[in-house]
Amino acid sequence: MEAFLTGLDSLMQPAVLVAILIGSVGGLMIGAVPGIGPAIAIAILLPATVFLDDLVSLVLLLGVYGSSMYGGAIPAILINTPGTPVNALTTYDGYAMTRRGEPGRALSLAYSASFFGGCFSIIMALIALFVFGPYLRDLGALFGQRDIMMAAILGGVLLIAAHRQTMGIAAMLFGFGFLIAMIGRQSTRRIDRFTFDIEYLYSGFNLIVVIVGIFALSQALNLMVGKDDDPPEARITGGLLSGFRELAGKKLIAICSACYGTIMGIIPGVGEFVAQFFSYSTARSLSKDPARFGHGSPDGLVASETSNNAVPAAAMIPLLALGVPGEALTAMMMVVFFDAGIKPGPDVFENNPDFLFSLFTALLIINVLVLITLLVSTKYIARMIYIPNRFLGAFIMILSFVGVYSIRNSLADCIFAVGFGFIGYVLRRLDWPLVPIVLGMVLGSIILERLTAGAGQIKSAVDLINRPVSGTLFVVILLVIGFIIWTAIKGRRTEYQS
Repeated sequence: MEAFLTGLDSLMQPAVLVAILIGSVGGLMIGAVPGIGPAIAIAILLPATVFLDDLVSLVLLLGVYGSSMYGGAIPAILINTPGTPVNALTTYDGYAMTRRGEPGRALSLAYSASFFGGCFSIIMALIALFVFGPYLRDLGALFGQRDIMMAAILGGVLLIAAHRQTMGIAAMLFGFGFLIAMIGRQSTRRIDRFTFDIEYLYSGFNLIVVIVGIFALSQALNLMVGKDDDPPEARITGGLLSGFRELAGKKLIAICSACYGTIMGIIPGVGEFVAQFFSYSTARSLSKDPARFGHGSPDGLVASETSNNAVPAAAMIPLLALGVPGEALTAMMMVVFFDAGIKPGPDVFENNPDFLFSLFTALLIINVLVLITLLVSTKYIARMIYIPNRFLGAFIMILSFVGVYSIRNSLADCIFAVGFGFIGYVLRRLDWPLVPIVLGMVLGSIILERLTAGAGQIKSAVDLINRPVSGTLFVVILLVIGFIIWTAIKGRRTEYQS
């Protein structure tokens, strides 16, 4: 309780409250504009966080992360264009309800479902911290260097497995990110890796530079070379509070979807899309009218919006408990942790418990603030839909270069960002995923760091898995790989028989 009160007191600082407000409202607007999304916004904001206090930086990013999916539902429902990628499933039933003349009802249901999913996940995380906090502090004694390294490897395997249709591509891009992480001078042994005697490569590639290039600059190029859309105008009618009454009649679907979002958020490399798949399928099986799914079913809309908003708080758990990010957004937040001198992992429960309570309490405040903002200003936020794409692209590009240059006042960083921007642009045109590169770089750094730190205890390959935790994680990795191979063989047999 003392840690909770200390964390709450930290949140009451004026700078932190302003960061929560800016992040929440800004995330709403970013989500409401198709083509930006939270990953790009956070990539642009990352350089600025270098100059801010650690808690201010994190709540700012959490505000954008936690509120963008609320805003992303607005264009998904009104013009059939998801504001963020995870709002794609919302278009199935949300836009159909708009065409049926019920945009206000659809938006109200989306807001209430999102609020329930977000608060459910946060409250579960806070309860876990209260109940299991004393035991979680003992995790530090169980996790050694090799154990955390094996957890990072498991995160990479799960990430690749999550890209079901493009696992080979995801594995290749993850390896590319790992290769980027290897570039630079190894600090303890003073060994140069892939530097080719180029001075700028001795310190390796800055993660912020890579993220800005891969996400922000690539999307800026994508928007600037494309055509400006002219979406049809949709008028919002009906009250926005009615969704809470309607959601009360869909308790089972909402609770199941929130549980799926929480569980899938905890598992590294899984995230919103898998949570939505299970939630949508379960809601269809529980619904009294499953034939309406995809054609304006309120149950389908509730399942989609509840599950995706339950993920952000849950996704913080593997990052904080193991130091293993499960997706690109939590990987970006890891940069702020490192800059603040906080190393995510089991020790954080003992050394910074008040900091953990601050983060989750901030997320709860963000959800309340976002809901209030939406209820009073949806019609104004919805106008963000009509901003021209090329203007957005130019604006993103200017902010990206300013941010990258401000990190170290280095023109070389801008050049590297452009290079990664072109790589990201090509991947977008090929419809290949960008996330594996960033996570390959982050997890690769963890693997290399832990392997180097524990090298003195490793005499053979068996020493990597001879501890209880590392051995268990290794078995899980083998099971996941076995499941991937079995699924591939089963799919080939099905294709051959058909």
